[in-house]
Amino acid sequence: MREHLQIGDIVGRKSHGSDILFRIVKIVHEGNEEKAFLRGVDIRLYADAPLCDLEKKILSEISRYRQEYIKKNSACLRRIFERRLEEKTNFFLKRSSDLKKNQLNGFSYYEIPGRVLHLDGDKDYLQLCKTTYAQLNIKMDGFEVPEKKQPELVGKYLEEYAPNILVLTGHDGFLKNATDFKDLCNYRNSAYFFKAVRKAREYEPSRDDLIIFAGACQSHYEALIAAGANFASSPQRIFIHAFDPVFIAEKLAYSSIYETICVKDVLNNTITGLDGVGGIETRGCLRLGYPQSPY
Repeated sequence: MREHLQIGDIVGRKSHGSDILFRIVKIVHEGNEEKAFLRGVDIRLYADAPLCDLEKKILSEISRYRQEYIKKNSACLRRIFERRLEEKTNFFLKRSSDLKKNQLNGFSYYEIPGRVLHLDGDKDYLQLCKTTYAQLNIKMDGFEVPEKKQPELVGKYLEEYAPNILVLTGHDGFLKNATDFKDLCNYRNSAYFFKAVRKAREYEPSRDDLIIFAGACQSHYEALIAAGANFASSPQRIFIHAFDPVFIAEKLAYSSIYETICVKDVLNNTITGLDGVGGIETRGCLRLGYPQSPY
């Protein structure tokens, strides 16, 4: 007898060896079959499966899964702080004479990293991302906006918050039984991300003055880049980690405006890597200011 499943349960798909854990967000009846709509626990994937293919996970299994998730995130944060320290040291070496001259005159510099506007279709992921932005000392404004509403609302948020970096994300997925990877209609939410990027580019056409990351798991990478995104998922139509957009935004926010960042350097910041995320050469956002006020 199949165990009772309900909205909010964390489950795995038996047909996939429960390799990914999902939360049930909706259950529907289709003919004689019950089907669940699922959102990934640590990846930005939206999927569906028959209830008979799902198994509810016990607390110990969920805990083990989350420990792996925390371990990956912590390792990525550690690499970011190590990289920042190395980059700051290299920067001082390159501009040491200018900086010393200002310091001898009694002045010290201060940093203004890029500011982020993050629109996310998943409120739980948004809260986790806000915590990670705070850990990385990035100023951000974040809002839960369903993927289908992002094209309609992105202009309003851009006008109000005027960010350097825009993140448009949530959940996505390539439709079951679809075969044409070039057709936007074969993706759950890629068309919404595509339209939202286009709307954002109407507001700010320059890819240096407004840097855009768009997409989620298995999103139509080529379409999002063509629409005007600097970075997008997913070149190989694979799953991306929940925090990959944050880690990309961090690299951009803390790279100098004098620096055109190598795409590979940005992607080294992520958990998924270049199979999950790609992009184009982009200028950083970090600016130095003189002098620092004593107040």
